[in-house]
Amino acid sequence: MAQKRILILDTGREWGGGTNSLLELLKRIDRTRYTFSALFYHNYRFENDSDIKKELERLDVEFIHLKRTPQGGAVKVIKETGRILLFFSRTLRRRFIFYIDLISRILPDSRRISLLMKEKGVDLIYMNNQPSSNLEGILASGTTGIPSVQHARIDVDLNPFEVRCVNRYVDRIICVSRGVMASLTGAGVERDRCAVVYNGIDPDVLPQEGKGDVIKELGIEGKDLVTGTVCSLIRRKRVHLLLEAVAEIKGMGMAVGCIIVGDGPERKKLEEQSRRLGIEKEVVFTGFRRDTLRLINAMDVFVLSSEREGFPRVVLEAMALKKPVVAFRITGPDELVVDGRTGILLEDHRGSSITGALLRFIKDRESIIRMGEAGRQRVKEEFDIKRYVTGVERVFGEVLGE
Repeated sequence: MAQKRILILDTGREWGGGTNSLLELLKRIDRTRYTFSALFYHNYRFENDSDIKKELERLDVEFIHLKRTPQGGAVKVIKETGRILLFFSRTLRRRFIFYIDLISRILPDSRRISLLMKEKGVDLIYMNNQPSSNLEGILASGTTGIPSVQHARIDVDLNPFEVRCVNRYVDRIICVSRGVMASLTGAGVERDRCAVVYNGIDPDVLPQEGKGDVIKELGIEGKDLVTGTVCSLIRRKRVHLLLEAVAEIKGMGMAVGCIIVGDGPERKKLEEQSRRLGIEKEVVFTGFRRDTLRLINAMDVFVLSSEREGFPRVVLEAMALKKPVVAFRITGPDELVVDGRTGILLEDHRGSSITGALLRFIKDRESIIRMGEAGRQRVKEEFDIKRYVTGVERVFGEVLGE
């Protein structure tokens, strides 16, 4: 059987869980059946010595850097005028901006992608974000007649135009959780197009270094509890709530070390918040790191403070490392974390909720061990990387008629 050529489309701006999941898939998928090229708008960096281009080329995947169609000054003026005139309706403002973007950027980019797909002899386009972010790829699939698979990695709202395009042009949508599928079908996406394939990890990939060495290296020894998170430092991750909790516990006379792994546009604001709260000695901002597992392993409890997710891979990593997880009850964590058994799911979206959860672990150290063991067992039984790869391969095979 001849290899099928798959074009990956990723329109993301920074390294995240979806990037890691894509790389893990490419490491393990049957390369005798599939050959890959990857089209990215941004060659985003991974630490100081690497970027997505280098990481893909190490896996023998062709990297294609396509710069987005620029929007000129006239387009920006039109968008700003629309925002002013439609001040009375957020819905109308969003719809107006969308159609301006559709005409000025999305359609031109879809034509460029269509030409590339034909030149490369692509058999399938595989989109690695979500329908709103990958609309140009969806439209290119419709223009060329080349089958498409959308990997929907986050809980999002779709407008009517996007829903029509998905139902007309996308052959299959891989949803990372039941919650993501529910949001898509609730918006009008046809149920038969959707398949749930949970993210997975290799639970046997473990750091060799002890947590004490890492804590000493970071300068947060002697704490009552060490917590932290791993994420892109963007607004929807709400890392400020975790900092509020650390400060509140410090005000009670206890010391919590906090490791913030990741980078992004919110970093300076968060660093300033930690200084303002007087917890700069308790909080360590590491930036993006390759040794994520080593840093998670140094934590007693992992916190995910996001307001919106799909199925966060980092929670699987924390559970595999026997770390109880504290998260809000949102799409993704609500299918991963078993409340009271592998961690704590919070209903009230405030920093004080995180405070209460962390205090429970400070007062009951045995629960850290008990929940951590249960979390690792859950990952091994239900979220192994082999299941993830097999699920994606099955969808590819169905769409390609294999």
